[in-house]
This record gives sequence, C-alpha cells and structure tokens, in this order.
Amino acid sequence: MTITQLFNIANLFVLPFWVLMIFLPKWKITQRVMASYIPFVPLAGAYLYLFISSITPENAQALSNPQLADIALFFADEKAAATGWIHFLVMDLFVGRYIYLQGQKTGIWTIHSLALCLFAGPLGLLSHILTYWIAKKFFLDSESETTGVREKIVSSNS
Repeated sequence: MTITQLFNIANLFVLPFWVLMIFLPKWKITQRVMASYIPFVPLAGAYLYLFISSITPENAQALSNPQLADIALFFADEKAAATGWIHFLVMDLFVGRYIYLQGQKTGIWTIHSLALCLFAGPLGLLSHILTYWIAKKFFLDSESETTGVREKIVSSNS
C-alpha cells in the first residue's frame, strides 16, 4: 500500500464516525460505537507504521530539540506529512468523541462544536467549552450537571 493510499483510506475511515456523532447522536449504534475505543485502533496503527517508517536518526535529533525550520523540513517529506495528518485525524476524532460523550451526558447541544472539530479540532473544543460554560451558567443546575439542558428549559417554562 502506498502512502497516498493510506492517507486516503485514513481520511475516509474517520468520516462515518463524524456522521454518526453529528447526524445520528441518539442512535443506539452511535452510542455503542462512540463508547468504544475501537475507532482509534486502526488509525493509531496507521500512525505507528508511518511514524516508525518516517523517523530517521537525523529527524529524531532535529525533533528532539524542535525548531520551526526543522519541523518545516520534516513535514516537507510526504511520509512525514501523512504521519502528521493522521495524527490530526486521531486527535480530532478523540476530541470530537469527548464532545459527543459530554453532550450525551449533559444534554448540551454539540452539533456546532462537532462540525468545527471535524474541520478545525481546537476550535471545536473551544466552542464546546464556551457552550458548556454558557449552558452551565444559564441552564444547568450546579447540583445535577447530568440533567439535560432541554429538560431544564422545559421545566422552567412550566
């Protein structure tokens, strides 16, 4: 398998998980799949393979004391760039899973944070943190964070 094929497969591999979390968050299959670490095993395996095969003694030395120019040179290599990209895919999916699970636990709306996380992981995390703080301040009872926001709004309107 070529690096390009592995890169393309990894890109496609994560998409069903994002679709499940964003569009079918309450589906039992989504809940079961996202409660598992299994989605991360193939990605981490691909990352490990690329990481091991892209590290040379020269890059290891350069990466041990990182300088921006050295990192740029490292990622100029196709295999190193694919390794870095799969790193992003794994970490963004992991953060997306965290956001999804927190949304399921608290009832806080997460679709916007998950969509942001899919395209720009840290922005999705920031969005979730801000949404959580706002929801906690205005809608969640400090005694019971697991009560859904929607339930709190409905009960306060009754």
